[in-house]
Formats: sequence, C-alpha cells, structure tokens
Amino acid sequence: MARFDTPTRARGTLPFGIDEVDRRLADGGLAMGALHEIAPSAPALAEEAAATLFAAGIATRASSGPVLWALSRFDLYAPGLEQAGLPPERLLFAQARNDRELLAVMEDALRHRGLAAVVGEVRCVDMTASRRLQLAAADGQTPALLLRRWRKRELCPLSAPSAATTRWRIGCVPSAPLGVPGVGGPRWAVELVRQRNGNLFSIVLEGCDAQGRLAVSAAVSDRAAGAERHVKAA
Repeated sequence: MARFDTPTRARGTLPFGIDEVDRRLADGGLAMGALHEIAPSAPALAEEAAATLFAAGIATRASSGPVLWALSRFDLYAPGLEQAGLPPERLLFAQARNDRELLAVMEDALRHRGLAAVVGEVRCVDMTASRRLQLAAADGQTPALLLRRWRKRELCPLSAPSAATTRWRIGCVPSAPLGVPGVGGPRWAVELVRQRNGNLFSIVLEGCDAQGRLAVSAAVSDRAAGAERHVKAA
C-alpha cells in the first residue's frame, strides 16, 4: 500500500523524452514545482479518457512515489490507469464533496513533499484558487495536474483565466492501423494552448504506454523524414 512518507527526490523539469515536444517547452520539459492544467478537447467520453491518461502518464513519470488523485465523483477506470503506468499500489484517492473541498485537499497534499504528483478533477476553478495551487506546488516542489472538466458544451474549460504554468488540450484522432482490421493504437491531438515564457504548439502523438511515455505518431515521423530528404535533395 502506498504511503505518504515516501522520500522525495530533487525536483527540476520533467521532459517528455520527445524532441518535437521538449524543444518547444521553455524549460525543456514540465516544471515539477508548478501547476499544469489539462482539458479534453470536447465534452465526449473518448476525449475525457485521453485527457485523463495524459495526466496519468505525467504522474507516472514524475517519480516512483505515490500519486494522490482527488475527485468528487469516483468514475476512474483503474485498469486504464494501470496501462498508463499507474498501478493500484501507487494510487491514493481522495473523494471530496465539491470543488472547493477538493482544491483544499490538493493544496495540503502538494505541500507534503512526499508525493510524485497530485492530480485533481474539477469543473470550476477561479484565478485565486489556481494561484494558490501554483504556490503550493512551488512550495512542495510537486507537480499539480488539474483536469478541467467541461461545464457547458459551448465553453472550453481552458477559456477561463488561470495561473497555471502550462495548459494542455487533448483530443482523439483516428488510430494508426496495426495490421488487424478495426484495431489500432490510440493517437491524440496534443495542443499546448498556454505556457509561461514560451510559444504554443500542437502535435499528434501516440497514447501512453505502460511506463506513461508518449511517442511521435508514425505519420508525423514519416512527414518529418520526407521533409528532411527533400531539403537534402535540394
């Protein structure tokens, strides 16, 4: 069973291990002692699952310690999290009655310094609450991953102001074929819609593997290799 007294390691940045992503991030990766927001690109089950697994992959790679996952409605699919590298023995769940209580739980957990990451699922966060999370993450040198759920179908959760260091929008795209009709690996449209001291970008990536790692889509790699061959030929 995971415990809160897991020793911490030195914090800095967490690279994705993908050059096409890391070189576009201001710090060469995600700042560990910071707030990062993630939202599905649409209010649909597939996009919500992709955003959840994107957050799970980051938490998996942050360190080998326990991960606190705070939520007000327990609807997580444990086998899916395990496929992204988060087995049950690494997970600590906190079920809150509402968003306000959930954010308070996240603050306390972030300052503990004994967690790999703190993940929270919310529908409503104002600027003051996001600043508090950012400060708590910096104080505890622990990444805060805030999953922003849709409240209205016509209003993206990331349209509200926030103190987050990065804000990500995750959607699903058609899978790459695996040689079996109707079967393909997950592929996501990953869009960085805000980063402090950096530019925005979007890229198509393969979904998380069992170590929480993403990969460049084969189609993107093929286009990049083709462009490079074209430049050399010219």
